[in-house]
Amino acid sequence: MHRFYLPPSGCRDNLLRLDGREAHHALHVLRIQRGERVTVLDGAGTEFVCDVQSTAKNSLVLAVKEKKFTPAPPCLFTLLVAVPKGKLIEGIIQKAVELGAHRIVPLLTERVVTQLDGDGAEAKREKWQTVAIEAIKQCGARWLPKVEAPQTIAEFLAHGEKIELSLIGSLQTERRHPREWLLGFRKQHGRLPHSAAVWIGPEGDFTLAELQAIEAAGAKPVTLGRLTLRVETAAIYCLSFLNYEIQS
Repeated sequence: MHRFYLPPSGCRDNLLRLDGREAHHALHVLRIQRGERVTVLDGAGTEFVCDVQSTAKNSLVLAVKEKKFTPAPPCLFTLLVAVPKGKLIEGIIQKAVELGAHRIVPLLTERVVTQLDGDGAEAKREKWQTVAIEAIKQCGARWLPKVEAPQTIAEFLAHGEKIELSLIGSLQTERRHPREWLLGFRKQHGRLPHSAAVWIGPEGDFTLAELQAIEAAGAKPVTLGRLTLRVETAAIYCLSFLNYEIQS
C-alpha cells in the first residue's frame, strides 16, 4: 500500500483529508482512485489503514478502517552532525530516519563551509524536515524525527540538555570503542540508556576547542575504526551501532 503523511492534528476523526503536496502526489503521480487502500502515518506512532472514499481535483477523503499504534522506542537517539557540502545532508537525514533517529541537529562548526542567517536556517530546516517526512513514508517508520534548524555547537550546549549517553567521533583525542562506553553505562546504571546522542564532525574533524567543549558537556570520544570516514559514513556507522546494541 502507498503511504502518506498527515500530522496528528489532521488525524482526529474517522475521515481523513489529504490536500496540498500529499494530495498532488496521490492524485497526479500515483493516480490513486476511489476504493483503493492506502496507509497514513501521523509521525507520532500511529499508522492508519484507510480506503479512499472520494477524490477531487486537489484533495482526497480517506475512511479509516484500522489504527495501529507503535510506542516510542526505549532509547531516543539524537544525531548532531556538521553540515556537509552540497546535498549530502539530505542523504544523512534519510539514513538517520531508517536507523531510528529521534532528532537530527545540523551543526554549523568552524570548518563547515555553509553559513546561514536566521531566515536561511529556518528555510533549510523546513526543507530537511520534508526530507524526513518522505523518508518515513518510504521505510514505514511510525515516529517522525524532528529536524532542528542549523545551529552552532555553543547554541546547542547552551540549552544544558541532559542526554544519558553521548558519543563523539574523534580523530584527535584518546578514544575508545563505543561498546566500552555502553557497557560502562550499563554497569553503572543497571540498564541501557533512555537517551543517546552521537556527534559527527565536518571534513577535517572538529577543532580542538570544539572537541573540548563537547567533551566537557559529557560526550565520550569514540573510535570509528582504523580508516578516516566521510561525514555521511560516520553518521551511519554510529547510528547503526546504537540501533543494533540498544534497539534490537
